[in-house]
Amino acid sequence: MDLDFDTKVFDKEYIAVADRQEPIVRGGRHLFDRLPAAFEGVRRLGVIGWGPQGSAQAQNLRDSLGGAVRVAVGLRRGSASWDAAVQAGFSPEDGTLGEMYDVIRESDMVILLISDGAMAETYEDVFAALKPGTTLGLSHGFLLGHLDLVGGAFPTDVDVIAVCPKGMGASVRALYLQGREVNGAGINASFAVHQDVTGRAVDRALGWSIGLGAPYTFRTTLRSEYLSDLSGERGILAGGLHGIVESLYRRFRDHGMSDEEAFRHSAESVTGPISRIISRDGMLGVFKKLDSDEKQVFAEAYSVSYPVGLELIHEIYDEVRSGDEVRSVVLAGRRLPRFPMGKIDQADMWRVGQKVRADRVPDEIPLDPFTAGVFIGVMMAQIDALLEFGHPYSEIANESVIEAVDSLNPYMHARGIAYLVDNCSITARLGARKWAPRFDYALTQRAYPVIDDEQSVNLEEFAKFEEHVVHEVLRVCAGMRPSVDIFVE
Repeated sequence: MDLDFDTKVFDKEYIAVADRQEPIVRGGRHLFDRLPAAFEGVRRLGVIGWGPQGSAQAQNLRDSLGGAVRVAVGLRRGSASWDAAVQAGFSPEDGTLGEMYDVIRESDMVILLISDGAMAETYEDVFAALKPGTTLGLSHGFLLGHLDLVGGAFPTDVDVIAVCPKGMGASVRALYLQGREVNGAGINASFAVHQDVTGRAVDRALGWSIGLGAPYTFRTTLRSEYLSDLSGERGILAGGLHGIVESLYRRFRDHGMSDEEAFRHSAESVTGPISRIISRDGMLGVFKKLDSDEKQVFAEAYSVSYPVGLELIHEIYDEVRSGDEVRSVVLAGRRLPRFPMGKIDQADMWRVGQKVRADRVPDEIPLDPFTAGVFIGVMMAQIDALLEFGHPYSEIANESVIEAVDSLNPYMHARGIAYLVDNCSITARLGARKWAPRFDYALTQRAYPVIDDEQSVNLEEFAKFEEHVVHEVLRVCAGMRPSVDIFVE
């Protein structure tokens, strides 16, 4: 995959990521005076939607551009978000808030941030409203996956670009605000140029990312982004994590722990010390924190979990690539008015979690070696699968490790894994509900019995762990970590 690009406005540099060179652009508020040049030809920028990403991106771009480009929010007629947009300073009176199709027709650049299901239902009307020469921006490649599925295509007379922040919308806004005082605050992002008819697509994408406050922006493709993103959220980012901790919770209870201790050794251990150590010192850092007996426990747990994770990630990736996961999201969106997704937080484990978090003493959360081995084993399986499928190192590191330990897991540590699974996007919620039981089942039925029944554990996969290329990749990417922790509301 050729990741190189040319920019007339910003400064490109190359970073050595293991055995590869990958181009990036550093952000920063000192570059905001270059944004008018990046957005040359754009007098009005429409942000469509007011979900977590829509609200954050509209406000960040408005503040960064400082009036050089008018940022307008487009919403459906009667939208429940209208008042929230007004409270944030957007107004129909000054032309910064309007009906979505009016805003699309009147904008020179349109950032489409409605839900995946809504995109699938409305894309033909959206495309019809775009002016020739418009730049269409996305923060997720789902629409490309849907177009592939139905035999559709983007209009040939518009740019198609993407900027994909590697964090939740609340974090995109909150760290941007912190960036006024703290150098380096912000959410890193990937960017893609799928179609360039104006000759300005790269600079508009980079300007968009820098305007959001991204400290670093790296290159991907729209297809690569949605394949890794949908696979990742069904894997270690949400669905896999959900299944892992439920299987561990039951196992620890079966081994005699109380409900509260089982939760601490499973969910709390993953979202707390394990994620915190990986964030700062990588996966090897977790292993090195363990004593010799714990290292053996880790190695065995890793060895039985890795092959299960690898098989499931391959299946997930095949389902995403074939269009089946995209189709399931579209169909779910049509069912939801009649059959809303139920919440998982009433199950016994998650009620126990509420009590554990209320009584939490952070320094007393255990770094459980078995839990660490299972979690990192599945995480490494996802890394290896994405490597096999040809994704760039920077994307693999973000979609399999950094987004988990620097964004999602800290949020779940504060609010609960069940809370995130119940309140994330429809696409992620559906994926987590569909695949979490598969991880739970495979680990419970196939991985843990090897150890619990005292069978011989094959350590062949673990033998590759300490020398894996991803450790060097993470070391380089750690240098691009935001200088403040991801915001947790």
